[in-house]
Amino acid sequence: MTDRDGKLPVQKAHVGVIVPAVNRVCEQQFHAYAPPTLGVHTMRARIAGKWSRPIEELAGEIRHVTEYAAECGPDLLVYNCTASSMKEGPAGERRILEIMREVSDIDAVSTSAMVSEAFAELGVKSVVIISPYPNNDDIVAYLTATGMTVARDVALRLPVSEYSEVTPARWQEVSKDSDVQNADAIFLSCAATTQIEAVAAIEKDLGKPVVNSNQSVLWGVLKRLKPKLGHIEPMPHLGSLMQTL
Repeated sequence: MTDRDGKLPVQKAHVGVIVPAVNRVCEQQFHAYAPPTLGVHTMRARIAGKWSRPIEELAGEIRHVTEYAAECGPDLLVYNCTASSMKEGPAGERRILEIMREVSDIDAVSTSAMVSEAFAELGVKSVVIISPYPNNDDIVAYLTATGMTVARDVALRLPVSEYSEVTPARWQEVSKDSDVQNADAIFLSCAATTQIEAVAAIEKDLGKPVVNSNQSVLWGVLKRLKPKLGHIEPMPHLGSLMQTL
């Protein structure tokens, strides 16, 4: 995006984002929704899909891609994979971030931590989980370990190659069909989907907050880097979470 004179905006802060190699949508979404003054720099890693393995077996890959992601001198690093960062609970997530910080000496956050932080910001205690995954067992276990109540979980049981093909309208439809009264919010889990585009519409339908993986990561990054970025334009199209910045 350029200004009226055809010049690129000055980037005031930078974030390095590690995404699964199978993710088709992450870069497009972050570049579309992040303020133009935030530099978003992505690195791909074999950490999900057919490459999913225990954290200690992924340690070498995490170290490798973190070293590359740190080369551009970002202010913050993000491990952006919900399933991978939640699959071994809070302890597994802490291990991922420990590896990243050791390698780079740069602060690092994960999708799972940003999701939990978003729930706390919104006062959410119970959720409906909706995902494209074969099952939500790891997501349920992680959220339960952090004190959340899972009122219902819905997994579309799709192959990884089809995650990004589910339309925002379909996510909206599934959310309306899956909501239950005792859920404070809807959690749309997965960084490799179009879910972020459905957040505002679902909130309008249901009258409750919606948290999505990429939305919560962008929110967490902006919150941490706001002192450098300065004023951030409102983002009502990304739901009520963004209004807390």
